[in-house]
Amino acid sequence: MARADLLLALVQSGAGGDDLAFRRAAEALIAEENAKRHGVLASQLTEALAKRSRKTPGSSISPLTRRQESAGLLHETDPTRRLSELVLPATVREAVSNLVEEHHRRALLNSHGVEPRHRVLLEGPPGSGKTTLAEAIATEVAVPLLTVRYEGLIGSFLGETAARMETLFAAVRIRPCVLFFDEFDAVAKERGDIHETGEIKRVVSSLLLQVDRLPSHVIVVAATNHSELLDRAVWRRMQIRLSLPPASRDGKIEWLRAWSASTGIPLGKSARTIADRLRGVSYAELEDFAGDLQRRHILEGVGSDPALVTERQLRSWVNRAQPRTDG
Repeated sequence: MARADLLLALVQSGAGGDDLAFRRAAEALIAEENAKRHGVLASQLTEALAKRSRKTPGSSISPLTRRQESAGLLHETDPTRRLSELVLPATVREAVSNLVEEHHRRALLNSHGVEPRHRVLLEGPPGSGKTTLAEAIATEVAVPLLTVRYEGLIGSFLGETAARMETLFAAVRIRPCVLFFDEFDAVAKERGDIHETGEIKRVVSSLLLQVDRLPSHVIVVAATNHSELLDRAVWRRMQIRLSLPPASRDGKIEWLRAWSASTGIPLGKSARTIADRLRGVSYAELEDFAGDLQRRHILEGVGSDPALVTERQLRSWVNRAQPRTDG
């Protein structure tokens, strides 16, 4: 049965003629039925809302149509990473665990008139695990991960990006999910920057408006390597702000040991030795190395020498091509 507060909000907003409040209550109700796997009822409610939207001035695009149009704006994945698998600072792990608990115990919070937090900013250098953490949040909350595709979002004509952004947010509003913005500074730059165009400023303003309107069952996770470029208003809206440090030696050792234990692939050398040989790599690169190692063990068979396999992979990685810095 639907929550009493949603039904009450739906009736009150409908009776009072508050179209925006009515839509928000209806979308929250649809999301709740989707979460309960009541697909038929959720579809019926969505279609009913779509019919109402077609009759309402200013709402010519229905949620279903918007959802179909959003196909080029979002990439949906079923998350598999678990929070327990990640190497994280204790403060980050605690903050994310608290967020997950809030969403698991949403009903208790709602009974006190409180919503779970749902806006998260992750900042850190490339390869520090921001994307992986976003996936782990989705796994723990048991919702799909929707990654924003900037090639479909950013248009070349005036007003095009803001219009596509509205379509994107309308599509996700009615379903529980993690909405992931990687390289968030691409669409959320400081509006006071004199070098930015008026179009970028309009995009940021539209983004902030859309984020404000999202219900709490949509968890926005925004990741950036350049937090200094973000608009100050973006910072204010993010309820949880987490900094992920570069990969440390101890962190790599912990990750390698956990990976070997979970996959059954022998490291061939001590985790400390491998971490020291790969001291310049990020967590993302370390995961790539482990994938290469796993492939070689599979292809070379049971009788292969783990130490020799690992040594060859280490040499290959140490001698990899690197970005040129001499211009």
